[in-house]
Amino acid sequence: MPEAAVVRAASLVLAHTPGLARHGSKPMRTLAGDAELTARFLASLRSFDDAVNYPPHQAFLGTCHPRELPCRPWVGTGLPGAERFAPFGELMPEEEFLGLMAAVDEFDLLTLSSEVAERAAKRLAEHPLAERLDLDRISAATGDVAAAVASDALPVHLAPDCLAGALRGAHAEDESLAAYVLLENLACKATGTLALLHLLHDHDLDPAAIGYTISCSEEAVGDRYQRGGGNMGKTIAAVAGLTESSGADVKNFCAAPIPALVIAASLVVAGVVEQVAVVAGGSLPKLGMKFEGHLRHGLPVLEDVLGGAAILITADDGVSPRIRLDAVGRHKVSSGGAGAQILHDLAVQPLEAIGARMIEVDDYATELHNPEITEPQGSGDVAARNYRTIAALAVRRKEITRDTIDSFVAERGMPGYAPTQGHIASAVCYLPHALDRLRQGPAERVLLLAKGSLFLGRMSQRSDGMSVLLERNGG
Repeated sequence: MPEAAVVRAASLVLAHTPGLARHGSKPMRTLAGDAELTARFLASLRSFDDAVNYPPHQAFLGTCHPRELPCRPWVGTGLPGAERFAPFGELMPEEEFLGLMAAVDEFDLLTLSSEVAERAAKRLAEHPLAERLDLDRISAATGDVAAAVASDALPVHLAPDCLAGALRGAHAEDESLAAYVLLENLACKATGTLALLHLLHDHDLDPAAIGYTISCSEEAVGDRYQRGGGNMGKTIAAVAGLTESSGADVKNFCAAPIPALVIAASLVVAGVVEQVAVVAGGSLPKLGMKFEGHLRHGLPVLEDVLGGAAILITADDGVSPRIRLDAVGRHKVSSGGAGAQILHDLAVQPLEAIGARMIEVDDYATELHNPEITEPQGSGDVAARNYRTIAALAVRRKEITRDTIDSFVAERGMPGYAPTQGHIASAVCYLPHALDRLRQGPAERVLLLAKGSLFLGRMSQRSDGMSVLLERNGG
């Protein structure tokens, strides 16, 4: 059995979905019956070019490191070299994304207008991943959209207000199979598939060599007997052509990608499978979540993208960064819910376990939500708050002095830059950057840490979290 597991490759994608933003949980509830607010919302949706040029999106996709982002404001500015396709993946336009959803729809849930289906199929046929997509399903999805909507299917739009398709529910009496839930699940499947296909294509990987696929998304796939039962992992593996893979899902609110990485590495080291893919699709309910604050401050609706991530974990290859399974931070039940104690469990204890100091970690990747999205609605700068708490813990350990907190944050932290897709923003979005810095320098160690809000499920008052250390491979 291998002595260690490594992160061999990672990909990230964004899908620009302003037309789907009205189906986010907050807009869906708030816009209903308010024609004036709906008009303002639709008028504030971004163009695809604006989304591509938005600097945080380019940092997410690898055009620049987050610490290289220009000073805010980022809205209305651009980044040199901004393109749809970037080092870590791509930002897909919404019409193509509707086509992609049709291509991964195995139950004929989505109907597209003939014009949209034709254009989407044509553009996806020219996509670098075209050979891996079932484009025939797009043509099969063509139908009478108006008739579908009249039969209570959920209307699906291209921004700002062009009816492009309709998605039907799968059972009249099962709210887990209601149209809006299935739309969330299908969007998650499509973004996760897109990320996994980029991982395979961009890194020249053999899909048949991957023996297990773990999804760590925030969707709830199931029916009334098994709400949220899954399995999105195997679902994505199947559509992406991973013929030898089985799979399962890991759920832990925003924190889920880190436990998924730890479980994947453990499976490899235990010799259960040789390669594991970890995938995460986007969270459609979080589209437009903070739109009211954006409108109040004269900003566009910034939560108009769905994220996706895919990571390959394998046995040690002597080159790729190692996953230190002896340096896994766990937020224990006995630790309580104070923010400083959570971060002590995640940022101090795993380093103590291997005799390392906090200043020996080059990059801390935590909750990297874009503050330009969160601040207008009163949520503050989440990343900055976490980094200052981590720095304060280093002061308490006498590794730095109080007057060097700012430099610690600047050198080992970074501005938040990820869309508010909670699981995507919580550390995993930094993984491709970490791989570059650990392979090529100058980083020796990167700590990925994520927190989860268990209290949101009304079953516990507790929070949760996990962290894992990545280390340069010495050969």
